[in-house]
Amino acid sequence: MVRNEVAQAESTRLRVTKRARNDLAQYDDLVSEWWRPDGAFAALHWLAAARRSIIPQPAGADEVLLDVGCGGGLLADPTSRYFHVGIDLTTSALHQAQSHAVCPIQADAASLPLATGSAAVVVAGEILEHVEDLNAVVAELCRVLKPGGTVVIDTINDTMLAKFALVTVAERLPGGPPPGIHDPRLFVSPERLSRLFADHGVALSLWGLRPCLRDYARFLFDRRRPVRMVRTKSVALVYQGIGTKDSK
Repeated sequence: MVRNEVAQAESTRLRVTKRARNDLAQYDDLVSEWWRPDGAFAALHWLAAARRSIIPQPAGADEVLLDVGCGGGLLADPTSRYFHVGIDLTTSALHQAQSHAVCPIQADAASLPLATGSAAVVVAGEILEHVEDLNAVVAELCRVLKPGGTVVIDTINDTMLAKFALVTVAERLPGGPPPGIHDPRLFVSPERLSRLFADHGVALSLWGLRPCLRDYARFLFDRRRPVRMVRTKSVALVYQGIGTKDSK
């Protein structure tokens, strides 16, 4: 049984490596992996939990939480009072998100089909390092965010250390990203990201994130155990942030 699971996982990894880096078709290849805590998207589960923990409670009924790059809907929270809207380009991922009570919309993050100021919270988790036109995406995230609303982000820094640790090394580790899922040329420096958000009236507070080492050691023995992400002072690898749009 274990041998079959290992063989299946290796077959999936080899299939993905045949595609170009950052090719959206990889998510169709891996559609069955979205909700497996021990699967190819294990780290996305850990990051989604860290993201969920800093989303503020809604101030009123029917407030919109816009989840840009929602993938299979890992941010979904059955206890949340937000109306959770998920944006993604991949149809197969949106079907997964819809099955977890996310309202799915197929759209490009650089051209969001929502009214200006319509979302109380905009979340862009593990998406900014995948987009070609970062300026346009940040502008859209800020446009649809209502004055006084909250933006939550996490992404990968544009450093040599990040490119080595999160591509060369992490793609070969249990729980790491699938091979080829990232294109390092699209990684985003916190300085650039902060400047782009500031241009649209959102001041970001940023900190680094890493897996809890004790949790990860346990994960190596029991792949279904969750791994907490802990904050770090260094933003050299993965970093997270939160900001509030000017209420003017």
